[in-house]
Amino acid sequence: MVKLLLGTSIAIVSFISYLFAPVETKKETQITLCYVASSDDSMASFATDPAFIALHPAPLPLQYDAIGEKVTFKAADGTDATGYMVKAKKKSDKWLFVYQEWWGLNDYIRRQSDTFYNDLNGEVNVLALDLYDGKVTNVPAEAGKLVQGAQEARLESIIKGGLAYAGPKAKIANVGWCFGGGWSLRSGLLGGKQTIGTVMYYGMPVRDVEKLKQLSGDVLGVFATEERISKEVVEEFAANMKAANKTLMYKIYPGVHGFANPSNPKYDEESSKQAYAKAISYLKERFKI
Repeated sequence: MVKLLLGTSIAIVSFISYLFAPVETKKETQITLCYVASSDDSMASFATDPAFIALHPAPLPLQYDAIGEKVTFKAADGTDATGYMVKAKKKSDKWLFVYQEWWGLNDYIRRQSDTFYNDLNGEVNVLALDLYDGKVTNVPAEAGKLVQGAQEARLESIIKGGLAYAGPKAKIANVGWCFGGGWSLRSGLLGGKQTIGTVMYYGMPVRDVEKLKQLSGDVLGVFATEERISKEVVEEFAANMKAANKTLMYKIYPGVHGFANPSNPKYDEESSKQAYAKAISYLKERFKI
């Protein structure tokens, strides 16, 4: 009980300090973030911190008519899992797994999935896996609770179910942003030899070199100028990948975390276009399109 009260007090003091900080300080810290470096490479420990939540503006509204459909498949734990899928025009063993931001599998993720599908000439099955089992929010505090409530075992079970759904002959690339950026890398690890590449947008890297040694394919990292997933964190990731004898290509863009998300009020259109050009070129090469 004492530890709980102490932790709560620290969070309240942190939030109050932020509210009454000088204007100059607020300008420097008002950055859309979805990850903070932590010892276990997860964000559950800080996702409900009021000061952290205050840095996340609600996504702009969007109404979108998706071209794909909802699919249901068995997760590895035997329960149902769902996703949003656009099937290739012809039968194909090429698959792109798409991973959501901390808001959930919303229309922005569906629209981006459709964009990848079209730019890959309809030759690739695009599957956005629903890591929240149907839960979606546009409220920052609720997003933090969803992240904190997401159990690693369940997330891995959903991904393994997606791998089984794609089939043993599938060649799989992964892409994700923020919360999904970290899970796109983990998906690459879970995919084993079926993984042909991974794109991670400003996600927290896996730090365990022994785990990284198991990665099949290389990684394209898209990062931002920020304090959480900082230049130091990215450079540590690069060093760990090198130690694991794996290839990491990355660029740190001069924008805030979440700069490539058009629902973000701080969306950077030019940097987003540049990053996407790299991502789609990377994917086309891996899929040999």
